[in-house]
Amino acid sequence: MQQDIRSGSVQMTAAMLISGTIGWFVVISGQPVSGVVFWRCLFGAISLLVVCAAMGLLRPRAIGLRAFAIAVFGGVAIVLNWLLLFGAYGHTSISVATTVYNTQPFMLLGLGALFLGDRITAAKLFWLVLAFTGMIGIVEGKPQVARAGGDYATGIAMALGAAFFYALAALAAKWLKGTPPHLIALIQVATGVVMLAPMTDFSALPHSTQTWSLLVTLGVVHTGLMYVLLYGAIQKLPIHLTGALSFLYPIAAIVVDRVVFGHALQPLQIAGAAIILLAAAGMNLGWTPARLRSVLWGVRAQ
Repeated sequence: MQQDIRSGSVQMTAAMLISGTIGWFVVISGQPVSGVVFWRCLFGAISLLVVCAAMGLLRPRAIGLRAFAIAVFGGVAIVLNWLLLFGAYGHTSISVATTVYNTQPFMLLGLGALFLGDRITAAKLFWLVLAFTGMIGIVEGKPQVARAGGDYATGIAMALGAAFFYALAALAAKWLKGTPPHLIALIQVATGVVMLAPMTDFSALPHSTQTWSLLVTLGVVHTGLMYVLLYGAIQKLPIHLTGALSFLYPIAAIVVDRVVFGHALQPLQIAGAAIILLAAAGMNLGWTPARLRSVLWGVRAQ
């Protein structure tokens, strides 16, 4: 069990750091949101098909009908999640959209309690509320976050919708415990290809090598590799720890937004990021609120 938690924590951390660069690739690709998601799904499906074939996962009856249906359900949720999140970038910024999107641990915790019988302890609730407080600080420290012509409220609503669909996809992955994550991810991105092919304009394909390189990277690295790591972690970790480590994603995205696009972090955003990291550490290490108080008291005493 402890070995699963350790390996799952490493996988989740790597997945979240990769996720933190997604907004960068999406924005600089200059492609319509639906097009970016379609090509991400297609190149992701190709890379995962190779991985699954090499692992012998494409044999008959490798997955049951019920599990296949749950994986397809998760795929629909993942695609809707990407469409909403990438759309939110154009109304707010990568930093704000990503931090609002990371309210998903609250939704995941509630869904886990409702469908999986997970127990919501007072300590778990405390850390999640503390992290949510930090997220609010990041969102509120926003003197110039909204993009030109964007509707900030629409962007916030889209990011919240993306969070809900991500929580549904994570719940589906929990139901599929024991199913190879590579196969789950393949079914889900293939579902995305089928969903988005009818609305993709194949007569207006990208012309530059750079754009194609960005789209291939989104498919192979940010989808194929990242989702294998993510689903492998979700299957190994308790749901509250999955939620805690997921807060690494907005921190990475904020750093990328600052370095690449020059969106300076405001003091309130820095404070919010620190609070989120503290909450993630508290949940990851199994601290109680009393433990936090003793740590802070020790720091103050020094």
